[in-house]
Amino acid sequence: MHIAIIGTGYVGLVSGACFAEFGIDVTCVDVDAEKIDKLHKGIIPIYEPGLDNLVEKNVEAGRLHFTTNIAEAVKSAEVVFLAVGTPPKEDGSPDMSYYRQAAKDVAENLTGYTVIVTKSTVPVGTGKWLKQFVAENAPAGIEFGVASNPEFLREGAAIEDFMRPDRVVIGSNEARAIEVMKELYRPLYLIETPIVITSLEAAELIKYAANAFLATKITFINEIANLCDAIGCDVHDVARGMGMDNRIGRKFLHPGPGYGGSCFPKDTRALTTVADQFGVETRIVDAVIEANEVQRDLMVPKIEKLAGGLSGKQIGVLGLAFKPETDDMRESPAVDIIKKLQEGGARVRAFDPVAMDEARHLLPDIEYAADEYDAVKGADVMVIVTEWNQFRALDLDRIRTLLASPKIADLRNVYEPQDMRELGFDYIGVGR
Repeated sequence: MHIAIIGTGYVGLVSGACFAEFGIDVTCVDVDAEKIDKLHKGIIPIYEPGLDNLVEKNVEAGRLHFTTNIAEAVKSAEVVFLAVGTPPKEDGSPDMSYYRQAAKDVAENLTGYTVIVTKSTVPVGTGKWLKQFVAENAPAGIEFGVASNPEFLREGAAIEDFMRPDRVVIGSNEARAIEVMKELYRPLYLIETPIVITSLEAAELIKYAANAFLATKITFINEIANLCDAIGCDVHDVARGMGMDNRIGRKFLHPGPGYGGSCFPKDTRALTTVADQFGVETRIVDAVIEANEVQRDLMVPKIEKLAGGLSGKQIGVLGLAFKPETDDMRESPAVDIIKKLQEGGARVRAFDPVAMDEARHLLPDIEYAADEYDAVKGADVMVIVTEWNQFRALDLDRIRTLLASPKIADLRNVYEPQDMRELGFDYIGVGR
């Protein structure tokens, strides 16, 4: 089987490399000639653990190709994935201009029966629109199918998520398209991966609903953590007691400065926009969005109180990406927190293992350190914002010596409060 993937961003490139690993012949297409040129040279435009090796392996095997020529890619493909960006507009709705252009380019170059699959996160009803749009723009007499195949890849664990997913969702109203998609994912049948077959509309909504629910779970435990701070108990005890209930589960019950990244903020806002279009209220999701924004703001008074004021203080920040194992700075809590620290008169010196190049575009007026120890040298407070593994086992004696005062604001609850206090630190966490 030969497939084409339009878009070599995070989803497109990971999906392409993983399908190639299944033994499928994959051509990844992008209008950005510079990006394609870099991929030909083995330069990966995103940071994702293991992706560089997977791309190199499958390029050498002749199963993974990169091009700017969409006509050539589509001509020989049995399945074409649309994996272009749908970034949020100011009103929270997705910008569909890249998607529409990609759909037009694919439609005009169809030569035989092809299944056109939406991999991008799109509004409910897009699949129905796509069917009509392609029919209007494809050569006369060309048959094609339409499907929705939303992705559920976690940044930092995307390859494992693709190779061993919790489920694969295939949405289509056409039996022939469903059979082609089932054949494409046949390698996952060997590990008994559940395949969810549903309508186009349900598949489109599953993506939004899943991300909104996970965002809700994070936001809920953050509010419980704030209550624990007021009461004087430990949110980890509460989360553990909740998570042992199989109806709730342990995952995503980790308090912190709020969710970020490319999915949860965008998809929660997009879900409310879809609901508005259908005249349905989304009070829970609306509250989640608001509470998440407030959660970031609540981190600053914690740091300010620990520092004894912000004016003239030096703050050492560890972690800038929205989560570990990625260089993604989109909607990262670190950005808002650092900007508010600066507004309060603090100077910030930060370190992140992989995200500093991206961070410089968003935070051009802070200092960037050589490593975690350089970041905290002479600082009045050390703040952990992203829980990278290398921050979990710091040389705390060295940290205490480097800090101007032994104060730590651990916004990810990496360390145990009692242990830190016994080591002589003035320590605060979230809900602890």
